[in-house]
Amino acid sequence: MTAPTHHYTCRYCRHSSDPTGVSCPRCGAPVDVTAAVTRSGWQRQEPITDMARIQFGQSYVQVEGTQVPVADFALAGEESIYFSHHSLLWTDPQARLSSMGLSGGWKRVMSGLPLFMITGRGPGHIALSDNHAGDLVCLPLEHGQSIWTREHRFVAATGNVTYDWQNTGIWFRTRNGDETETHYPIGMFGDVFTARDSPGLLLLHSPGNTFIRDLAPNQPLLIQPSALLYRDQSVQMHLHLEYPRSNGGFWTRSYSYRNVWLRLIGPGRVAVSSVTEPPEASNPIVRSSPATTWRW
Repeated sequence: MTAPTHHYTCRYCRHSSDPTGVSCPRCGAPVDVTAAVTRSGWQRQEPITDMARIQFGQSYVQVEGTQVPVADFALAGEESIYFSHHSLLWTDPQARLSSMGLSGGWKRVMSGLPLFMITGRGPGHIALSDNHAGDLVCLPLEHGQSIWTREHRFVAATGNVTYDWQNTGIWFRTRNGDETETHYPIGMFGDVFTARDSPGLLLLHSPGNTFIRDLAPNQPLLIQPSALLYRDQSVQMHLHLEYPRSNGGFWTRSYSYRNVWLRLIGPGRVAVSSVTEPPEASNPIVRSSPATTWRW
């Protein structure tokens, strides 16, 4: 069989690849679709092709299904992945599972229950699922590359990808009578994954549909905070508060109706999910992390 003489650059993971296949072997995105870009500049992240195989090292992960995709890992030799215990669907008896401690701690709670990290090591199959409808997003990371992700979007990472966490620094405080409440519209923590010693693979769950956009240097963008899926570390963020002018209708100035946005500033890539959380209650904001403000 003659090797292909040309390559193409995947528009989703931006890596060179073999154009003769049906999906990118680095991220699983289909190669036979036309890029769909909205007038506002967003590009739809096409779902990974059913049964697509994504290679990493001597191992691979096969994505099975579409509405609630399963990541079926075939681990070779001593190659490993790590993941949260709640996403484990099934495993071969010979695959070795063990608890994992992460630098800085992994103090996460979902639906009131703590999350525990597990290492899975080959040889053998391990299958994971987030148990919710949406996209499975595979991000190949080059040596030294880092990516920031919103908490509770992590599915799995290869063993050569390190984990760290950061305080998001995005918050605001509201008052209702004598009581105050602090809100974290993108969560209190963000997760940072880095391919330290060699290229690695990171898998995220994106509820609904996924859209990506590359921001130019100093280019700003406003999004609903809970829509953020991931961003390059070069992208900066802070709150943006908008206050519509009261016209004597239902929303009055004393009730301080407002829109709370997340303002992103390039350069770098950002990704959002189409499923968002309901806005916070409109009690007056009395304090916040650094924010820009617009009254209209």
